[in-house]
Amino acid sequence: MASVTVLPSLPQNWAASDSPAAQSLAPVVQRKLIPAGSAYLAHVRRALQNLSFDAYDKLIEQDRLRIEALRADGLNGEDDLGVGDEGESPELSLLDPKEWKKQDHYQVLGLSRLRYNATPEQIKIAHRKKVLKHHPDKKAGQSHTTNDDAFFKCIQKAHEVLTHLERRRQFDSVDPYYLALEEDVPTAADFKGSKANDVDFFFKSWTPVYEMEARFSKKTPVPLLGSFDDPKDKVEAFYDFWYNFDSWRSFEYLDKEVNEGSDSRDDKRYTEKKNKSERARRKKEDTARLRSLVDLTLSLDPRIKRIKQEEKEAREAKKKNKGGNSAAEIKAKAEEEKRKAEEEAKRKEEEEKVARAEAKKAKAAAANAAKKARRQQRTGEGETAS
Repeated sequence: MASVTVLPSLPQNWAASDSPAAQSLAPVVQRKLIPAGSAYLAHVRRALQNLSFDAYDKLIEQDRLRIEALRADGLNGEDDLGVGDEGESPELSLLDPKEWKKQDHYQVLGLSRLRYNATPEQIKIAHRKKVLKHHPDKKAGQSHTTNDDAFFKCIQKAHEVLTHLERRRQFDSVDPYYLALEEDVPTAADFKGSKANDVDFFFKSWTPVYEMEARFSKKTPVPLLGSFDDPKDKVEAFYDFWYNFDSWRSFEYLDKEVNEGSDSRDDKRYTEKKNKSERARRKKEDTARLRSLVDLTLSLDPRIKRIKQEEKEAREAKKKNKGGNSAAEIKAKAEEEKRKAEEEAKRKEEEEKVARAEAKKAKAAAANAAKKARRQQRTGEGETAS
């Protein structure tokens, strides 16, 4: 509590000292005080509300507690955008912490809308909110049920699983929310009758299925279903990716625990062997499930029908052209034949030119030989006459 200190008045016979220390003091200056500061504001508040110092101290303490409560509820002013503020169904309060593998950890923390998209920071915020709301110390005296502590243990277990990277991925692999959606995927019966050729219905039905399955892919980016106007190469790339889908999905989360209190190595080895076999079986079934989805999508895909029709029309158009060739191909062929004919004519001309030159040389050689023979004959005749 604030107290008022009364300063004693100066004695009547007091006078300023003539000592050097007193003479070194600065002269008295009159200054104007400005009404500002926390002390002045406290004075104004006491005056306006007609409060005593005791009442004012109590009011200050109440304000401090109120601000601390607001900060605690608001997580020190963090803008959490409503993370963890989802309503709690009555079934949540009945959860048994011993059956923690059966609980929906995202729902327990109020992250049902985010699920595998929830960031570590959002998980942290949601957990803090739930702890502030359901901590046994805070719930003491407010409820007469004994399951408050049990639900708090479920909150702690959900936080433990979702903040551990490997265990969270194991839970995401068997998230009960998405397991229910996997049971509700389209079937061949849904595309009979009026829906058989409904392009919009096809993409509306299958697009969310592949968006859901894409979260398990080891490779990124993951090609999604696309649209009706996609070219042939894009459609082929989509089915090639999904027929060779490389999934990180695992099923360790569903492993059976070793019996409590059992120290038998045989029991542990048997349980581990059985869990390993079950994981392999579930993995094989999941691969077959995805493969059947891709097969069904391919058989119903209107783009496949469109591509086949376009290829058929292209073949028919070729048949209508002469020789089954298009105008461009015919023109190219004519130009090639013309080029070959010109090259052949040029070759023949060169051969004829060479032949003429050889004939000319042979004729000149024959003339020279005849001339030489005549010269030799005249020479022989002259010698005989002499």
